Amino acid sequence: MAGTTASTELPVPADRVWQLIGGFDSLPDWLPYIPTSELSEGGRVRTLVNEEGDVIVERLEAFDNAARSYSYSILRAPFPVTGYLSTITVREGSASDRARVEWSGTFTPDGIGDDEAAALFHGIYVDGLAALTQSLAD
Repeated sequence: MAGTTASTELPVPADRVWQLIGGFDSLPDWLPYIPTSELSEGGRVRTLVNEEGDVIVERLEAFDNAARSYSYSILRAPFPVTGYLSTITVREGSASDRARVEWSGTFTPDGIGDDEAAALFHGIYVDGLAALTQSLAD
């Protein structure tokens, strides 16, 4: 099993960040490379389409509004991994008007090495957090 974590601190209160990213269907609101998200199964499954037209299906595994955190697994995706579980968490940052966002994941590489799989998802998380920073700056 492999894993990776990326985080960033933003000059925005944690509640404001959570309001933007805390909805399981909210990726298109802040992640430009996921322009489409559709919920099914009572809001527990999201079907995403990326810019290249690839379909990614994810299941909400845990949601804690008070802790500003949710976890999800991948049911179907064009990624070379199995057993993917990821968590996004928003906490107060170094001051009450700042937020710390952490995006982490664990997975089992399938046909590639641990380091290559970790680098793939680390890049996705870092790019995603940069997009979040930009969305909040707009």
